[in-house]
Amino acid sequence: MKYIAVFCSSRDLDEKYINPAKEFSRLLVEHGYYLVFGGSDTGLMKVVADEVQKNGGKVLGVSMQVFHHLARKNADEMILAKDLGDRKAIMLDRAVAIVALVGGLGTLDELVHITELKRQKHHEKPIVVLDTDNFYEGLKIQFERMEKDGFNQFDIREYIKFIETPKEAIEFINKKLSK
Repeated sequence: MKYIAVFCSSRDLDEKYINPAKEFSRLLVEHGYYLVFGGSDTGLMKVVADEVQKNGGKVLGVSMQVFHHLARKNADEMILAKDLGDRKAIMLDRAVAIVALVGGLGTLDELVHITELKRQKHHEKPIVVLDTDNFYEGLKIQFERMEKDGFNQFDIREYIKFIETPKEAIEFINKKLSK
């Protein structure tokens, strides 16, 4: 089974963020992938899991003991990780690609952690940031500044692909995985 790990918010969000997440979820299923996600049955996580299952896809949740009460009850599989580090490791292990949708501090932590692991050659999986409504513009600017001022001796685009539409995101993943 080919899972795509999706990092995203567990908060309820505006439609401008929900609709692209739904579209990506439908495309994920249409292209033969399953979902591995943070396991919460709240906010954007719930929206993504609902859409995947509604379209016939499978859902693997990786929640944490501390959030067991928020875990999705009808996930096809649910793993309770001991902590955030364990959760990220499980999701990375099960996924063939990683996609970050809009999110808060947790999503940012997951994205940066998985990217640093890629930079250190712990994996070669594609990492996509679905930059809905230029949500991640500030992060792109920060990455550029880190490079320009000598903090990073690499171009972040070697590790992360910022993409504006769900269709482009799934096409990029398909292309990367077909090599």
